[in-house]
Amino acid sequence: MIATRAGGARRARLVALGAHVPERIVTNDDLAAMVDTSDEWITSRTGIRSRRWAREDQASSDLAVEAARRCLEDAGVAAGDLDMLIVPTATPDHLFPSTAAITADAIGAHGAAAYDLLAACSGFVYGLGQAAALVEAGMADRVLVVGAEVLSHMVDLEDRSTCVLFGDAAGAALVVAGDPGTTTGFLGFELGADGSGAGQLAIPAGGGRIPVARSGGLDGFLTMNGPEVFRFATRIMVESVARLLEATGASIDDVDLVVPHQANQRIIDHAATRLGIPAEKMYNNLEHYGNTSSASIPLAMAEARDAGRLKPGDLVLMVGFGGGLTWGATVVRYEPLEAGA
Repeated sequence: MIATRAGGARRARLVALGAHVPERIVTNDDLAAMVDTSDEWITSRTGIRSRRWAREDQASSDLAVEAARRCLEDAGVAAGDLDMLIVPTATPDHLFPSTAAITADAIGAHGAAAYDLLAACSGFVYGLGQAAALVEAGMADRVLVVGAEVLSHMVDLEDRSTCVLFGDAAGAALVVAGDPGTTTGFLGFELGADGSGAGQLAIPAGGGRIPVARSGGLDGFLTMNGPEVFRFATRIMVESVARLLEATGASIDDVDLVVPHQANQRIIDHAATRLGIPAEKMYNNLEHYGNTSSASIPLAMAEARDAGRLKPGDLVLMVGFGGGLTWGATVVRYEPLEAGA
């Protein structure tokens, strides 16, 4: 699905970012003490050197609350003024109530609509698409999107093919209504899914097909066919971005910063080479956080802003891929609110 900006009296504007990671740092050497692996093995195959893991008593909503508060503080917007809160997550606190409802209550967004979105690592881009559509349709003025994950709770620590990859984090973005005369906003979205690959990356138990009560243990952990997911990711990142740029009339030369889903350095490098993305335009923090699924892109965006790599007025390309199998890309101008706006 490709959607480019339609004309109208409203434009969705990306105005603020916020992120939060747990305190615990787990290095490759730490993992080598738990499972048959090594720092060299992990780094050479993934580019990951460390990741953050939540405490056992921390859930996705705990991380989401902190990221949401930082994002709203960045914007100077009160939680009570939000119309909607969307939480993309593959690791919700519960099947229901939603992690979004729990988060909304904790931050004081009383009365705001709130729901979870499940598109795995593509979830944040999907969430931005929904936020932009709601704002431009006039159904909401302020939508907060918070990707939050505690994937460390869902990996088998005896499976070195998965436990070395994933980390925990939350990242948030605020989308508000802007004036078409002064706001660029989102140029378009390219979103898709291929359910024929559903079994390649999954948490099989916990839903109605395999309830937890009869899951038999291991089915409750994250499972992945690494080679197949790698082949999918290297192909779809390139194809999705190419289709989006063609549809919007933009080019890599127009883009100031590229923020891909942080899953594997070899996947990122392959996409950069195929798309002709210069190294100085690519933002990458995979080395320090691992794959944080729906939190990875907003976490990287917030960090890029703090490092001076993302500046007001920059045109940003985001692209993600994940379980489903799903993918999503968008191009947006980062247009923070001015003081007092």
